[in-house]
Amino acid sequence: MSIYDFTVKTNHGEQKSLADYKGKVLIIVNTASKCGFTPQYEELEKVYLKYKDKGFEILAFPSNQFAQQEPGSAKEIEQFCKLNYGVTFPIFEKNDVRGETAQPLFKYLISQQAFKGFDQNHPNAKGLQNAINTKFPSFMEGDSIKWNFTKFLVDKQGNVVGRYEPTTTPLQMTTAIEKLLG
Repeated sequence: MSIYDFTVKTNHGEQKSLADYKGKVLIIVNTASKCGFTPQYEELEKVYLKYKDKGFEILAFPSNQFAQQEPGSAKEIEQFCKLNYGVTFPIFEKNDVRGETAQPLFKYLISQQAFKGFDQNHPNAKGLQNAINTKFPSFMEGDSIKWNFTKFLVDKQGNVVGRYEPTTTPLQMTTAIEKLLG
């Protein structure tokens, strides 16, 4: 099994097979518009523009599961991303990314790459850890998605080769991306 076995819905409600991305390096990321990590959209767009012509894609999946930080409609999410961050990479349907109601793609991603902790060098790491421990302690159980902007790196064969928590920025992923692009 690989990510190519999954079909997801676009932000416009159309079915999209991830097999359409065969042969490309991917970042699959859960996003939110009202999060302390939302400025990562800017870095994601920079990374996308740098590598998109070299066989690279970013697939963004909005979710409202983390302190209701993505309350908008599909249209509002798309407008927010374009107006505030110039996002041109694909945004998919808002959906759950953790727990029993998580969309199958994210259940698969989690099964392929375990949670290894937050990068404690990030200025928001301690605050994030404290907020989760205080308000959402169950989020720290198992390998589930812990917060918005968890990024999964996928190679050209559809294998999930890396998991990067919100405390790792998209620009910190460029060395790994370049290695996979060859």
